Amino acid sequence: MENQIPTLYQWAGGNEALEKLTQVFYDKVFRDDLLYPVFKNMSGDHSKHVAHFIGEVFGGPKLYSDGDKGSHYKMIAHHLGKMLDEPKRKRWIALLLESCDEVNLADDPEFRSALVGYLEWGSRIAVINSKESENPLDNSEPMPVWGWGETGGPYVPK
Repeated sequence: MENQIPTLYQWAGGNEALEKLTQVFYDKVFRDDLLYPVFKNMSGDHSKHVAHFIGEVFGGPKLYSDGDKGSHYKMIAHHLGKMLDEPKRKRWIALLLESCDEVNLADDPEFRSALVGYLEWGSRIAVINSKESENPLDNSEPMPVWGWGETGGPYVPK
């Protein structure tokens, strides 16, 4: 039988791990002077929706698209007009990576490389779109899919 390379979602620990991560992360955001003003009006289940979005992007079930009735178009729409900047983007990434360590999310180099690659890509798109007043996507835009990239999969010591 051929070895199957796990998805990033599976490697991260699935929905439970991602929901724990986003809960810890948004608890930090609410205590952060720079990010709090951006997120102060978010819904009570925002962290869960973000976990579902990341999970789906990382190859998990369509909890965001089907369960939360979300889409890539809708995620982009949440950033419109927020006027995000580089200091906020960097703080967002720093707090999220700090939260990854706190919840003991997979910390092997291949997974973290894929995770950081996605966070860099997604957060830079968020900054660009935050300066727009109209969504640059149409509603049929597919969800992004993120994988292991150039690493070819996780490093598993023999």
